[in-house]
Amino acid sequence: MQVGLSNPTCTFLWENWEMEKHDVLILGGGPSGLSTALHLAKAAPHLTPRILILEKEHYPRLKLCAGGLVIDAEVILERLGLDTSEVPHVDAEDIRFDFAGRGLTVRVPKRHAIRVIRRDEFDAWLAEKARSRGIEIREGVSIKKVIPNENGVTVETDQGNFHATIIVGADGSNGITRRCIFPNEPVYTARVLEVLTPSHQHRPSGTFSEFGGGREGSAFFDFFPVPNNIAGYTWDFPTQVNGTLMRCWGVYDTNLLADQKRPALKEPLAEEMKRHGFELGDYEIKGHPIRWYSPWNKASMPRVLLVGDAVGADPVFGEGISIALGYGVIAAQEIAESFQRGEFSFGRYKRRLVRSGLGQTLFARWLISQVIYTLKWKWFQILLWRILKPFVLLAAWIFVLNWSKRIPLRN
Repeated sequence: MQVGLSNPTCTFLWENWEMEKHDVLILGGGPSGLSTALHLAKAAPHLTPRILILEKEHYPRLKLCAGGLVIDAEVILERLGLDTSEVPHVDAEDIRFDFAGRGLTVRVPKRHAIRVIRRDEFDAWLAEKARSRGIEIREGVSIKKVIPNENGVTVETDQGNFHATIIVGADGSNGITRRCIFPNEPVYTARVLEVLTPSHQHRPSGTFSEFGGGREGSAFFDFFPVPNNIAGYTWDFPTQVNGTLMRCWGVYDTNLLADQKRPALKEPLAEEMKRHGFELGDYEIKGHPIRWYSPWNKASMPRVLLVGDAVGADPVFGEGISIALGYGVIAAQEIAESFQRGEFSFGRYKRRLVRSGLGQTLFARWLISQVIYTLKWKWFQILLWRILKPFVLLAAWIFVLNWSKRIPLRN
């Protein structure tokens, strides 16, 4: 036996015999990975016991994210029989899209405009729903390497090696899956800063807000940084932390104007917060990158699918949650059909994605980002957000919103 194991070929065979094997291995237990598993379990119930999700952290795990759930996210979850009201949340009745404090307001008839959650609570809730439907999730497993071949995919981790018929890379903007399979592909990355403060009604004493009250039930996006070559916006959302009403502030920059002279990213955020009675320096600043969608981003190779931020988030706003959930719908359909055929090239996945309601809105948002952030002149931003309100709202309703209803679910 010792002689056999000293032979390299025998060692290879022994290691593969010991390797844990699964049909579907999902790398990442965030919204895109959990959505893929939940939709696959619905579309092909016989695959449910053959799915394993590997998550490097332990729920509830910290995740920097403003936490806005738009209606499309709720529609996707409702179609799975899931109710987001079970997650601690704060509802914003309207959304303001402004330039320097003035602009247009979006409301949704008979419901909130946006539901704001904390990602640690939302992801833990969604993971528990997946487990309740028979999906296995293994926490605290860090991926080291992903090695696809014609017979499957080997995944090296700090908890041993796994072999899978197919894998789903749901490990985010900086995930190891994409870096392993597409090491030389360009990366389009936005930068984000985020801050939590008390609510407006609990501003530090003696401070003054230019716009006064009335902000508590609203979410704000302000595009005033664009003329200064920060191709994005500041935001101000209501949120809650352990049941206490708070505000989540942030600034998003697509980096489309990175070749231009521009201020430090925290400067517009500090300016916006000061207008409402808060000093940025009094609070902890956290930052993270967001990989945004481009039509040229690769999404698959034989036996490997990418979902969520590993493919790309919304370029206009950096919105990730609803987009991630939508990727899960498309990926599950592709996986279910691939197992039916017994063929795992995933050559149809990108085409399926592009033709879906999700793909259409991602392309539309990519195109919109190329316009509203590169035409950076102040007069254009005023024209867009203050004067062309009816046209902007119509375009948003047709090309940006309600895309989830254009994704047919496989039953």
